[in-house]
Amino acid sequence: MRHITLKRACPRRPDSQGATQPGHRTPKRVTFMSTPGFDLALARRLDQPGPCYTVYPTADRFTGAFDARQYAQHVSRRHVGGQHRRLSLNIHVPFCRTRAAIYLDQLERELSLQSALCESGGLAVDQVHCSARSATFPSVPQMRRLMRSVRGSFRLADDHAGDFTIEVDPRFGDAPMVYALRAMGFNRISLWVRDFDPGAQRNGNLAHSAQQMAAVVDAARAEGFRSINIDLVHGLPSQTVMSFNQTLSRVIDLAPDRIALCTCAHPPRLSGPRGQNVEAELPRAETRLDIFQLSVRRLRDAGYRYIGMDQYALPGDDLAVAQDRGRLGLNLMGYTSRPDTDIIGVGVSALSSVGASYSQNAADVITYCAALDAGGLPIARGIALGADDLLRRTVIHALICHGMLHLPSIEQAYLIDFGHYFAGELAELEAFESAGLVTIEPGNKPEWITVSPKGRNLMPCLCRLFDRSLTASGSLADSSAGGQ
Repeated sequence: MRHITLKRACPRRPDSQGATQPGHRTPKRVTFMSTPGFDLALARRLDQPGPCYTVYPTADRFTGAFDARQYAQHVSRRHVGGQHRRLSLNIHVPFCRTRAAIYLDQLERELSLQSALCESGGLAVDQVHCSARSATFPSVPQMRRLMRSVRGSFRLADDHAGDFTIEVDPRFGDAPMVYALRAMGFNRISLWVRDFDPGAQRNGNLAHSAQQMAAVVDAARAEGFRSINIDLVHGLPSQTVMSFNQTLSRVIDLAPDRIALCTCAHPPRLSGPRGQNVEAELPRAETRLDIFQLSVRRLRDAGYRYIGMDQYALPGDDLAVAQDRGRLGLNLMGYTSRPDTDIIGVGVSALSSVGASYSQNAADVITYCAALDAGGLPIARGIALGADDLLRRTVIHALICHGMLHLPSIEQAYLIDFGHYFAGELAELEAFESAGLVTIEPGNKPEWITVSPKGRNLMPCLCRLFDRSLTASGSLADSSAGGQ
């Protein structure tokens, strides 16, 4: 493991005009915004689970040694040097309705503690992301109470300046609920669809119809929601190319602003509603790749821009515009047009990202409530980022957001020699260059690493090269020719 001491502990932040991040400077040619290519043979070789790097270092490196006291120290440094970082709230509401009053009481306590700690009375929160898509979606009165608590603890930006997102399960959404959510101040909505195929829904116990989703989308448009996102999942049990193609058709017909095409992350231990084992119903690796290839083509033909990783957006969407302007960022909630933001997590298992730290609340309700009853924040674990973590996060996020890395910018921001510091990674990257996945400018002192359209669908494999916690066993050079 390398150790370095940097005169500048953090990367340069964007200025108020949205200057680009270290590691990315708009080049003469912009190739990342082109449609991703697809190499089925390479995809089969490298098809393996791995992190998506919205958080780096990844959550498996969080420890219980990082507690509420350390979290408070990082919060206290938010305005060091007179800089005022943006503030965002990441709210989890995974409660059941029978215990809603108790959970909301605790959320109010946590919001009050966080507000006092942040001293945010004069600073408007310009982003709220409310994850409320559990199997027992909170009722309208419960959501009203929650948003009153949020506004009682924090001053929210106005509707034009703020991004206020609510995640909705279409099974519990209808026009009156959408109207109520808009009246509460939400202006972005994300729908967790997965698939409309009855077989895939049966194994996930998530039955809802295309008509239900269409009703929610129509209501959101009628009420003036600024953006609509739909989450799809491929790799589910009983899923086929034909069935997912039908789901894509229904979603594309609704023309949401964004579509997330997620991979089913942990399917092997799924069981159906009657307890039957559904491992045998999982699609084969070839089928999953065929579904993905079909999805890429269909979304491209429908006019969607591939932002990166799982995210697609229409050309006028904020993410597409930010990527065009070199301002796109990545945080623990995914791609963002506002990268210079501290995120305060509220609720059971909620994640926070403050300065050079990550933290996570207790994952069970009992521990969460006990900490708040004792007058403290319910932080269970986290990590303080060192200089090497910050450097690698910048490299990884530049690749994910822009598909290119400007080495002199990294060197200037972190006072390193890129070729010397990342000598091992660059050596491994040669195999990716030989496969046509990246281009490294020739010469003794190259300035750019650029991901090719073919390499964009294998971005996690590229990023893993720069992940200090992983070995080279997942590299292209060490992959077997047969793959899965």
